Amino acid sequence: MSNEIESYSDPDNATVALFLLENDPDALTDILVAALDEAFRILDDEFHAGSVH
Repeated sequence: MSNEIESYSDPDNATVALFLLENDPDALTDILVAALDEAFRILDDEFHAGSVH
């Protein structure tokens, strides 16, 4: 794995709770999809960097 520090926006528990209280599943889904996209991008970068053991 790389030693670079990745910066990302991790929603805190209060933000997630607010989405749940407001019953806004579309906004919560958007946050989760963005997090998955970022995770897959990081995995893809690591795979193409030849760091798979």
